[in-house]
Amino acid sequence: MKHEDAKWEEEIRKGPFAASPFTEEHKYHVMQRVERIQSAISEEKKISRSASAWSRLGLSRRSADRVTDKTNYETTNRAIKSTINTTQDVSSHKRLSKIHRGILAASMGVLVIAGGMFLWNWDDGQLAQPFIEQIHPASALLFSDHLNVDILTDKMKKNIAVTLRDDLGKQLRITKVQELPVSGRIYIEAGQEKDADYAQIWLDAKTGNLREVQMRAELQPSKLEHRYLRQVPSLLESIGSIPTLKPERVKRLVNMKQGEVVPTVYTVLELGDDISYGGITWKQDKALSVAGELRSDQIPQTALAHAKKAIGAFSGKPNLYLEHASRDKDDEIGEDSTFFSFNDNYFVKITETSNGRRFIVADANDYGQPQISSPEQMEAYQERLLNMEESLLRKEIGPFLSVIFKVDLEDYKLHRNPEDLGTVIFKRNADQDVFQVRYKEDGRVTMVTREEPTSKQ
Repeated sequence: MKHEDAKWEEEIRKGPFAASPFTEEHKYHVMQRVERIQSAISEEKKISRSASAWSRLGLSRRSADRVTDKTNYETTNRAIKSTINTTQDVSSHKRLSKIHRGILAASMGVLVIAGGMFLWNWDDGQLAQPFIEQIHPASALLFSDHLNVDILTDKMKKNIAVTLRDDLGKQLRITKVQELPVSGRIYIEAGQEKDADYAQIWLDAKTGNLREVQMRAELQPSKLEHRYLRQVPSLLESIGSIPTLKPERVKRLVNMKQGEVVPTVYTVLELGDDISYGGITWKQDKALSVAGELRSDQIPQTALAHAKKAIGAFSGKPNLYLEHASRDKDDEIGEDSTFFSFNDNYFVKITETSNGRRFIVADANDYGQPQISSPEQMEAYQERLLNMEESLLRKEIGPFLSVIFKVDLEDYKLHRNPEDLGTVIFKRNADQDVFQVRYKEDGRVTMVTREEPTSKQ
């Protein structure tokens, strides 16, 4: 599920920088900065349009704001020109002796994105200062009252603001600042632990650099960066789902452990319309998993026929109809699952894995737990589950396995797990062909799972 802008990536790898490394981490930094510059320019345009509107209405009290906006805009443009001119004046020998820097090429050999010019540090995968970073980000921080903010250096404030802005996607109010002299760190807490938006940041007390990060937030779908949104239709299309599903909810998780260099960002997007649903999870800007309801013309008919046959044998109801089908492709764990839901709360899930196939058929009706009002009754209930007669279980599922999988349960030996009441495993000693069976206290089977190795398919 790798989604790339092949054109500009190909250009970057040409010319004098062909031998320089350009990894997925480099790409992520570029895309991240581009999003921020596009947002900044978009806001600039909004301010400009707003100022023009006030002028047409003759409201002179806005004139000072217009002058300020114009001054800021001209200052920004001068900063861009200064950066470009400075780069052009630096000698070739000096550039090569320090670090490899260059203007990222795209289409015509120059990557000019949303009016912002980038310089690249090939050694560590970081962008050299684009003009947007010349605006000190510490001013974006929000502090609660009575905090000991004096222990934070300007570099610490900048690192906090940039981490919240670029990685989490939103600024949170700082609620705690604490010095940890034993570990040589500064601890920052933002938001409230009970809320959806919450961040914990540990900084090195000497250098101000990030040491550890644990953050989470919910974002408005409209605030999701374009580098994610542009992938949605093609990713949904790739699994046979509806490409026009709309973003409904966004969650973001950011983690960085001790010893890591940059935070790892997970973005979880929930999609839907009045009928269907979907979901995508990214790590940095690479999609890890895509899920969604299947279009009718994308339902695999062979798998559906197998599922219908299994449901009929398992439930004893041959005429159950398909309510919906969905697919979940997860590259991180290496699984591709198709889910079939039938009426009367029966379902089948078929999963292709790197080691074989998993087939689940289940009765999802909630039978509930029997009325238990004393420790003695609970103990008796657990005993019934643990000591369920093997002959009863074999009688319940033997015919089903014979019809669906063409196997004889007599070839499989039963294994019980006292820690997992209501579940037993039938395993054939000759290989890893395994059936897991879930059952109720009266012996009724509610789910059968077969783990079938690749060699048996």
